[in-house]
Amino acid sequence: MQFRTISNTAKLLVAASILSISGNGHAAVTSQQKADAENLLQKLIPYRTAKGYGQVSSMTDVLVNKLVEAGFTDKDIVRVPVDIDGESVNGLIVRYAGKSNSSLKPVAFLAHMDVVDALTENWETDPYTPKTIDGYLYGRGTQDNKFGVALLVSTFANLKAAGYQPERDLVLAFAGDEETGMLTTRKILEHPFVKDAEYALNSDAGGGTMTREGRAVAFSMQAAEKTFATFIVSTKNSGGHSSVPRPENAIYDLSRALLKVEALEFPVKFNEITRSMALSVAEREGGDVSNALKTLLNDPENKEAVAVMEQYPQFSNMMWTTCVATMLKAGHAENALPQDAKATVNCRILPDTGGVEHVRNELSKAIGNENVLIEQQGQSVESPASPIRTDITAILQAGVAINYPNITLQPTMSSGGTEGREYRRAGIPTYGAGSLALVRPDDSRAHGTNERIPIKSFLKEMDYWDYVVRRVGGEKSE
Repeated sequence: MQFRTISNTAKLLVAASILSISGNGHAAVTSQQKADAENLLQKLIPYRTAKGYGQVSSMTDVLVNKLVEAGFTDKDIVRVPVDIDGESVNGLIVRYAGKSNSSLKPVAFLAHMDVVDALTENWETDPYTPKTIDGYLYGRGTQDNKFGVALLVSTFANLKAAGYQPERDLVLAFAGDEETGMLTTRKILEHPFVKDAEYALNSDAGGGTMTREGRAVAFSMQAAEKTFATFIVSTKNSGGHSSVPRPENAIYDLSRALLKVEALEFPVKFNEITRSMALSVAEREGGDVSNALKTLLNDPENKEAVAVMEQYPQFSNMMWTTCVATMLKAGHAENALPQDAKATVNCRILPDTGGVEHVRNELSKAIGNENVLIEQQGQSVESPASPIRTDITAILQAGVAINYPNITLQPTMSSGGTEGREYRRAGIPTYGAGSLALVRPDDSRAHGTNERIPIKSFLKEMDYWDYVVRRVGGEKSE
């Protein structure tokens, strides 16, 4: 099935959906409800839910209290505790019960409560104190992914308080360690509320781009991910006194190996999703990017086109596997020759290109030194792409069109990792959902300093999620 056909079909379905948005039998989200959602997000930011601080449980209390106030009961709310390196962390599952006689399977709505820690000294604001500046809300987690938590909890609470009854079970599934291991995700997937879900919508994997003037440019629906794999590249020798240097040096040996890793180039490969992505980028960007992408779509080995795309890593990472050094550790004393040197090399591997072991072999071949040890760290999760279903695409497309009409939703493959890979591996098709519009690259600050989101974009998301949750829950387009 081709994406071009899917997109055209979806457009026809969406046209009918959009016509009925204002007249499908429910009131729009009120300005007070939007303000309440923003207030909830501001309450969540101060919780330092990075690994090692033990604050996930306290933040969960805030979410549970809001849901209980809206009418959810203890039987609907499940904490999923996991001990991680001596720290008590939990996931959260909340079931919005559907009609008892429904034959429809549940649908899960994903977000994660944890964050990558922030270095306060590198920020212009305190990362754990929400602050509004020029229409932006600053704080760690505003973009990744506490905004999704706040939106989904607020939407579920509003619908519950209003007496809405879905046809099927709708389930919030919030991880507590998405950034560091996804152990809570795996436990959540074992729970009866989640394990038989028909599909999942991931708030951490949707959204779009707008210009500084507010014009919508492109919106994505993640349907696949690269495989995340980390390798430890290490060297060692007997060391000695620094006053007697010799040719064998663990740091120099490692440095030479890393230069080989830097020079390693993986071949251009396209699959159905990335081919569609490349065509979309070529049409949108024009110029050298467009020419190079169109050339590579017909001739993936064209070296001149590859050289052009290497200058645009934000686009080229969809076309090939990447490996990059991210951390170093070496030596033990300033007056001693190093006995050990280690580098962390993180790889993002295209689906269906040979997998983790193939990449390890390519690293070994490129380094070409049997004395350099290459070991995989942790577990890699390879997951299949989710099938592009016209019914799901139509709902998500119509949700985007509420605030950003005339934009075609683009199925994408993510170069970063999300929980979607765990759900796909478990047999639950998963799709990036959401229409949070950001000015890129200015606002692309997840995991970085001065993380922020445009408040107007956040408030518009309340309309998006109200519509999507109702439609997924069985409300018909009239």
